[in-house]
Amino acid sequence: SQVNYNYETPCVLEIYPEKSPGIELQPGETYRSVRTCELLMDSYDRERRGLAIRRMYRTLAPWTTQNPIFMHLISQSDQQVRDIVDQCAETGYEGIILSFGSHCNMEDTTAANIRRWKGLADYAHSKNILLGSYALFSSRRISDEDDVIDPKTGRPGGAFFGNAPCFGSRWGLAFAEKLRFFMRETGFDIFENDGPYPGDVCASTSHPGHKNLDDSQWRQMEIQKGLYHWCNENGVYVNAPDWYFLDGTHKIAIGYREVNFSLSRAQQKILNRQNIFDGTWEKTPSMGWGFVPLTRYQGGGPEAVLEPLHEHLADYEQLMVQYYGAGVQACYRGPRLYDTEETKKMVQRTIAWYKQNRDILNSDIIHLRRADGRDWDGILHVNPALETKGFLLLYNPLKTPISRDIRVPLYYTGLEETAVIFSPELYEERVVKMNRNYEAHLRVDIPAEGWVYYLIH
Repeated sequence: SQVNYNYETPCVLEIYPEKSPGIELQPGETYRSVRTCELLMDSYDRERRGLAIRRMYRTLAPWTTQNPIFMHLISQSDQQVRDIVDQCAETGYEGIILSFGSHCNMEDTTAANIRRWKGLADYAHSKNILLGSYALFSSRRISDEDDVIDPKTGRPGGAFFGNAPCFGSRWGLAFAEKLRFFMRETGFDIFENDGPYPGDVCASTSHPGHKNLDDSQWRQMEIQKGLYHWCNENGVYVNAPDWYFLDGTHKIAIGYREVNFSLSRAQQKILNRQNIFDGTWEKTPSMGWGFVPLTRYQGGGPEAVLEPLHEHLADYEQLMVQYYGAGVQACYRGPRLYDTEETKKMVQRTIAWYKQNRDILNSDIIHLRRADGRDWDGILHVNPALETKGFLLLYNPLKTPISRDIRVPLYYTGLEETAVIFSPELYEERVVKMNRNYEAHLRVDIPAEGWVYYLIH
């Protein structure tokens, strides 16, 4: 029924390609229309609905459960790549993404460039390290012939990011093929695509990849999806900004504003925990990536970065714990993972801690209290299929230690009457009875500007 005077009550669901009329099928070509997955919900509870959505993605797109440990390398030389391969092997990292601003150009398919990067990929693989690179599509201008044409002006421009190439232009089609060729010939394992096709329309009638304005959006999207399908089919892990999970991408941004990383380290710690809290309601931990600026990123002064690493060891460790403790991989962007032996030991210790608890840390998150800098905050990982059925991680942002009585919701651990809550740091075990809401009441002590964690059986 419709009860709104202006007929604005959303009571009918329409599923259709909004901007794809006029698609002409060529001989032997197949048209696949918009497909929608409908998930029936059994409650209005936000956590329960989120758990259902997360399980749907694990079921329909199991590749999203892959979660390799990687860093974002800013490199200017081949030797820097070899050095970081060695650092990754020594600390337990599993992959390297050559970040924006690095000296890798995946669009250069000359024999010399392919030979160069194949040698570096082979070296990484000899140490069991994945290697991949960043490539930019949108937010750049190519030429009047290859850019998206604004239907309002008939000139380049008017795209989501101002100027952008058309994926159906000669340049766009060549871009996709160059990337496939580069990854195939070098053996690269990871592809980070910045600005994949976001839905721009193009009024050009001379681009070979689409006919005109009518089919431009659909055709460009099919080219983008085809690239991601190829990557997934060939074992290439894909980081991308847009929601192409059902078409082969593995991970997108957890959600943040880039200017956050020009703020002080103290503010970044709070903001990162807020981003983790907000970005894991409908995404599993492995579906999102965060960010840690080891060196200057866009703005901010010395208070915003971690280099020199050994001078900011406490902040570096807590940022690692926050992300790895949530099961979320972050882009640790800089030229190195450690600068001193003490820094190296901290990184090794934190990665070993994550790997020891990896299964439960990659499991679903129950959201307890969002960080606000005024009192404790924390999350609870749950997985009734594991021996460790819960992992409780709590933070204290205050400059003084605190003691708190916390209700821990254990329904989704599968435990029914009692829970064994163990603190590995204190080597202390408690047997706690649950109330009728499957909650355990726990007295916790959290050090100043620190954290505590508990394993639940």
